[in-house]
Amino acid sequence: MFKNILIIGCGMIGSSILRGAISQKLCKNIYVLEKNIKYQNQIKKINKKIILINKLDKKLKNIDLVVISTPMSEYQKIIIKLNKNLSNNSLITDVGSTRENVAKLIKNHLSKKLKWIMCHPISGSEASGPKYGSKNLFKNKWCIIIKKRKNYLIEKKLSKFWEKLGSKVLFMNEQEHDKIFSVTSHLPHLIAYNLIKTAQDFQKTHKKSIVKYSAGGLRDFSRIAASNEIMWRDIFFSNKKNMSVIIDLFIKNLKSFKIDINKKRNSNLLEKLKKSKKVRQQILLLKQDISKPDFGREN
Repeated sequence: MFKNILIIGCGMIGSSILRGAISQKLCKNIYVLEKNIKYQNQIKKINKKIILINKLDKKLKNIDLVVISTPMSEYQKIIIKLNKNLSNNSLITDVGSTRENVAKLIKNHLSKKLKWIMCHPISGSEASGPKYGSKNLFKNKWCIIIKKRKNYLIEKKLSKFWEKLGSKVLFMNEQEHDKIFSVTSHLPHLIAYNLIKTAQDFQKTHKKSIVKYSAGGLRDFSRIAASNEIMWRDIFFSNKKNMSVIIDLFIKNLKSFKIDINKKRNSNLLEKLKKSKKVRQQILLLKQDISKPDFGREN
């Protein structure tokens, strides 16, 4: 599919693309640029065919596909190097979680001779590092490709690449993407971070350790809050416009719950709780999760 692929930044997502590309024989040669020495050692153990490089230079002329899998705050530095060294026949893509900010970077800083198609694979976990990667990470998961005019053929090729990795491909524009994921992904992570902070504040105020009493709710939120802080800082800053709107809506609904509880509005509260249960049923019907109790945990 591609003769030479370069992955820039090889944590869990990057190494999963790496493993999948090798497993599905999607390229002849696969190169990796990863600054973290610990990660480099883990990458070497994945496959002997992997070629580690330490800088973006004139050797990039032979690269057919560049996959950027770093925090988005690194993108502008990378673009400068790609402008200088990448062939006009190459294709650039990335796996960032917000798209409008990257679209602006591309417009303002990327050489007009280079092609960049933005993607967002909807998969991953709180774990960081290449040792957590899996060739099956993208299996039956959505991958969003940001559609642009006059890019049909390269979009089709990139779509096939993600399908070979196991993804179900969906096309969106960047504005629609950022609005949707501010609700489905970004707000839940922000809530998780805030809930853990609230628990920490409670412990400090009451001088009692509550972590050992963690029920399923706090435990599951703590998993989300264990995600990479640099990546999520970048996401929150990059999608601040949509985040601000959805935070206001969340606060409005939270205040409504507070009123119902304080005034013991039985019918109001029950109606909200029942409607919320229906969303879980929809997620299961769409096969976005398994139906086993407690998310299939054995203990």
